Amino acid sequence: MSAREDVLRRVRAALGDRGAGTTAAGKVGTAPAAVEVPRRYRESGDHDPGSPAVLEQLVDRLVDYRAHVRQVTAGELPAAVADVLAQAGSVVVPPGLDEAWLAAAGDVIVHRDTRDEPLSALDLDAIGAVLTAARVACSETGTIVLDGEPDQGRRAISLVPDVHVCVVRAEQVVQTVPEMVRRLASHPERPQTWISGPSATSDIELDRVEGVHGPRTLHVLLAP
Repeated sequence: MSAREDVLRRVRAALGDRGAGTTAAGKVGTAPAAVEVPRRYRESGDHDPGSPAVLEQLVDRLVDYRAHVRQVTAGELPAAVADVLAQAGSVVVPPGLDEAWLAAAGDVIVHRDTRDEPLSALDLDAIGAVLTAARVACSETGTIVLDGEPDQGRRAISLVPDVHVCVVRAEQVVQTVPEMVRRLASHPERPQTWISGPSATSDIELDRVEGVHGPRTLHVLLAP
């Protein structure tokens, strides 16, 4: 029995349908009836979204990934944004970003990117940072997901600039991947960017190189 035949045999056995679908000879038979596929994995965590335990775990994972994390109050958020952007000098923002976040930005040059008037890759490469919101985050994996909402913008703006400043609200942080996927499922048509720390890769000798596939530096501001 070939590996392919073995895989198909196991699939048919798992679905409880041994006589329909693709046969060992590769022929297509009668379409199998719909069956209930068992979901034995954990569908939720032990802690509520946004709880202190979940936020603590997210911070631990992000720091382990070499991201810069700061927990701030709503009142402290504009100053925290300004502090990070002061080093970048310029920032690109999506059209739906909360303007109050930029209230203390001072002399930072603000570029605006929209789908109707998108900045080119060369334009984005010359900008010091990008500031976005987030859609959801998973504490167990330290993953933040953007899905193209107006406060997150096009995927390109979060991939080209060297610094990404991402504001994540406590209520957006869930513990497990299934919880995160369920939130994303409400808009399956949106493009998604999954972020687990700054962009990094390594060669065969495990020498780490950052900034190859996206921002070299990730700042996460956790806000209420």
